[in-house]
Amino acid sequence: MEKKRVLFVCVHNSARSQMAEAFLNSLAGDRFEGHSAGLEPGTLNPLAIEAMKEIGIDISRNKTKNVFDLFKEGELFSYVVTVCDATSAETCPIFPGLVAKTIHWSFEDPAAFTGAHEERLERTRKVRDEIRRTTEEWIRGLEA
Repeated sequence: MEKKRVLFVCVHNSARSQMAEAFLNSLAGDRFEGHSAGLEPGTLNPLAIEAMKEIGIDISRNKTKNVFDLFKEGELFSYVVTVCDATSAETCPIFPGLVAKTIHWSFEDPAAFTGAHEERLERTRKVRDEIRRTTEEWIRGLEA
C-alpha cells in the first residue's frame, strides 16, 4: 500500500507545521508520509523543540523548507493542510492540480507569544496538544 503524502504549511515552518508533520509520522507513519514547509521559512522555534521533546519527539534536527520550492519541484501531495492562524490563513498558498484535498486547521502561532519563557512554553504546549488532538481526529476520520 502506497503511503498518502501530506504537506503541512504555515508561515515560517518553525513550529506548527513541524509539530503536525512529526505527529502524523509518529501516529500513522505506516500509512502517511508527512512533510512541512513555510511561506517564509525561518529557523525552528526553540519552544516547539522543547515542547515536542517533553513528549518524546525530537524535531531539533529538522530543517525549515520553502513551500514554493516544493511547488516548483512539482511535488505531489494527497493533502495540503494549512495550520496558519485565522489572521494568516489568507496568505497560505493553494496548490491547484497538485493535491487531492486542501484542509485548513487554525492554530495560534507560538512565534507571536509574549511573556516569560515558562508562559510562552505553556502556550506552546497547548498548541502542541491541539495539533496532536486534531491530527488524531483527522486520521480516525479517514479510517472511518
